[in-house]
Amino acid sequence: MSRRFLSIGECMVELSQAGDGLLRKGFAGDTFNTAWYARACLAADWSVDYFTALGDDAMSDEMLAFINTSGIGTGLIRRIKGRTPGLYMINLKNGERSFSYWRDSSAARSLAADPDRLREAVESAEVVYFSGITLAILPHEDAETLLAEVRRAKAAGKLVVFDPNIRPRLWSSYDVMHTTISEGARSSVLVMPSFDDEAAHFGDDSIEATIHRYRALGAVDIVVKNGADGVTLNFAGEQTFVPAEKVEKVVDTTSAGDSFNGAFLSRYLEAGDAPAAARFAAKVAARVVSEHGALVVKEKLGLDGG
Repeated sequence: MSRRFLSIGECMVELSQAGDGLLRKGFAGDTFNTAWYARACLAADWSVDYFTALGDDAMSDEMLAFINTSGIGTGLIRRIKGRTPGLYMINLKNGERSFSYWRDSSAARSLAADPDRLREAVESAEVVYFSGITLAILPHEDAETLLAEVRRAKAAGKLVVFDPNIRPRLWSSYDVMHTTISEGARSSVLVMPSFDDEAAHFGDDSIEATIHRYRALGAVDIVVKNGADGVTLNFAGEQTFVPAEKVEKVVDTTSAGDSFNGAFLSRYLEAGDAPAAARFAAKVAARVVSEHGALVVKEKLGLDGG
């Protein structure tokens, strides 16, 4: 019997530099990227589904076909008449990225506007994954709808996973951002923050402070990513450090954290060994940042033999 991993959020049209002033079109977005890497790394008896909303335009059709051909289920994606996907462009300098966005009228902003469809999607999965960006793009009442559903999933014993993925420009105020991200963590079993975000926007002065804050909110397990300085795991109160893999040349960090999350969850769901999952995910993330773009094909991830 197939087990289901559900990722909730926004997939966008991605424009990346192709040289000579040209741009390359693709599709990506934080929770979709994680679904992509989870699909690449999970065993065949897991299905991976994406929950979002798309428009009825040609670009939405193309995105839906791309998600399907990636082996990710699209059966519960909403289609909204007259709407379009969001778009972003990657600007790269010395391997570090910055983004320009066009997403104010994105169809994904209405992904939680149909509570029945959202509940059907969440109830169908054993694992539910969402992010701070998922919450940030939603109107307040829809964010509350989503939080209510993931709280319900947590209470039902599902593995609810949350990456705070803090992007202040998406929020109306710091207070709203702090409150809503904290509620996302409170609604989750496993929280996977990035320490640089937590230090910058919550004022944490140490990884231990980040772990303490999220545990106090009700997270059971915590994975704190810290870039080249490795990953700190706190599972059931037991703390472990896993170093990052060395990378000869960083090309593009666009999907470093997303790929780590997808790879980590794939191994953790299979064996329940968090340190081993983190070591595997560090290897995958190292390969991802050595390539261009958010989505690196499975053949380049070096997955043979785990």
